[in-house]
Amino acid sequence: MPIALPVWFVAIDREICLAAPSRTKKLARLRHDPRASFLIESGERWVELQAVHLTGRCELLDLDKDRQLIERIDDELDGKYAKFRGDHAAMPQKTQEHYAARTFIRFVPDSRVLTWDNSRMPLKGD
Repeated sequence: MPIALPVWFVAIDREICLAAPSRTKKLARLRHDPRASFLIESGERWVELQAVHLTGRCELLDLDKDRQLIERIDDELDGKYAKFRGDHAAMPQKTQEHYAARTFIRFVPDSRVLTWDNSRMPLKGD
């Protein structure tokens, strides 16, 4: 069954890239079946909601083969999400180790794209 999970991501050269702790069920699932979907949405109220939904597959990046891309993903994730992260030094040692070992992922979309923009829908009285 598909499982929806929130993830931190960056777009690099029109590709969606992310990282996850290496020993998570998320990565175990991807190793078993790389099919995935990706939803990016914005808006808070129904009338503001906009989204793009992609389907495709995930590729687990190889540190030797994809080192430059991994370093770029790591840098861009740090820049985008640094203010949302907790202090790793304040975490228990096991937790620090859990987050230190990461696997980097590239989402490769197929040709199907689903979009919506609720702000374009006419409302009663418009």
